[in-house]
Amino acid sequence: MTLPPSVTLIEEPAGYPVLVIEHAAATGRIALNGAHVTDWIPEGHDPVLYMSADAILETGKPIRGGIPVCWPWFGPHPTDSTKPAHGFVRQMAWEVDVARESDAGVDIVLKLQDSAESKAFWPHSFQVRMHVHMGATLQVSLQAQNTGTAAWTMTGALHTYLNVEDVRKISIHGLHGTQYVEGRLSPDKRPQSGMIIIDQEVDRMYISDATVIVHDPLWKRELVIEKAGSLATVVWNPWIEKSKRLADLPDEAYPEFLCIEAANAGEDVVTVQPGHEHLLTQRIEVRKL
Repeated sequence: MTLPPSVTLIEEPAGYPVLVIEHAAATGRIALNGAHVTDWIPEGHDPVLYMSADAILETGKPIRGGIPVCWPWFGPHPTDSTKPAHGFVRQMAWEVDVARESDAGVDIVLKLQDSAESKAFWPHSFQVRMHVHMGATLQVSLQAQNTGTAAWTMTGALHTYLNVEDVRKISIHGLHGTQYVEGRLSPDKRPQSGMIIIDQEVDRMYISDATVIVHDPLWKRELVIEKAGSLATVVWNPWIEKSKRLADLPDEAYPEFLCIEAANAGEDVVTVQPGHEHLLTQRIEVRKL
């Protein structure tokens, strides 16, 4: 298809297709492997998404950083530990369906549908589309359609890695009064009181559809993260010891990022009937302090 002037398709590294966006409102990149937004820099701001310096950029491999698309399950497969964590679509080649530009920015739609390859992991018929608007704000929407004749259930997430100056100095607002579980699979709910600070490994699933604000005083900005189609918000940072066990993350990189994920997970399991769809959306805005 013909791309607008602000969008270029390159292969970097060789054989690894990436859409490069260079628009007056924002610049960024989207890897076709996994429909993965890796970079977004709105005009007048520092980079918003974190990318690991050790990320593996190979077709068929998940990427550490940016916005991984987790679908049709979140976390380990519920019954088969041999299947990939966070589903299979993040390691498959998607195709460009729509690419257009306007004064407000660039809109890209990538799509993937069931195939013999996908049915080795999941037996159902589907089409998923990743809608990306990149401008002064970043909005990503995962549209999952049931193209079969029987209902299926799904979980998933937009596993967003956010750039911060120092995760030990930021605070997270908007989840006061909600409940969370530790480690995602824990049955025990705990109340959140006040803001969240990161001073240890954090892997929490908040039962919430609220807007989250990340206050970053060192970078003098706030990241406002809105969502729709999700009743679970995951807050994650691997901290010191877990970072050492992640081969595609430098050992000392944990202060540089924070994950705020719009998720369908935990109790938020979605059933999609034949001919119907589910839309999971996350929108990010940068505000200077």
